Parts: sequence; C-alpha cells; structure tokens
Amino acid sequence: MANKNQYVGSSVDDLLKETGELAEVNAVALKRVIAWKIEQKMNAEHLSKTKMAALMRTSRSALDRLLDPTNTSVTLHTLDNAARALGKSLRIELA
Repeated sequence: MANKNQYVGSSVDDLLKETGELAEVNAVALKRVIAWKIEQKMNAEHLSKTKMAALMRTSRSALDRLLDPTNTSVTLHTLDNAARALGKSLRIELA
C-alpha cells in the first residue's frame, strides 16, 4: 500500500525547505533566544529598560524592538551595543 502523504517520514526541516519557510522560522527562533538571553542578563543585573537603553545609547522603543521575539529586523550594530552594555561581546558564526 503506497503512502499518500508525501510528508510522512520527512523531517520538519525538509517540509519547511519545501515550502520556503525554513529561513524565516530559523530567524524567529534565533531572535527568540537572543531576546530571552538579553532579558535574562538584564534581570540578573537589575537593569530596567530605561537604564539598558541608556547604556546602549539608544531609545527605549529601539530596545523594545530588540526584545520583541517576533521582530527579526535587528541590526548587528544594535546587537553589538546590547552585548557591550551587558559586559559581553557579540560573536557571529556561519555554520
């Protein structure tokens, strides 16, 4: 008996590649992790959003966009500013 569902046995990544959604899903997942890590570090350092924005030399609304897990349009400059404000460095790797 032939399998009528073409996706049975394939991975989610394969399905997302076929539908052209893999890049967007990966971007959202990565952004969620970045936003979560920044918020965790801010909480550990007892930094308010206002103070964090000041350390980054940006606006509170720009920080809100950075912390929005669904907003994937963040610049490397903003990520680097956030990392430096938290006493960290930004590393990006192509894998």
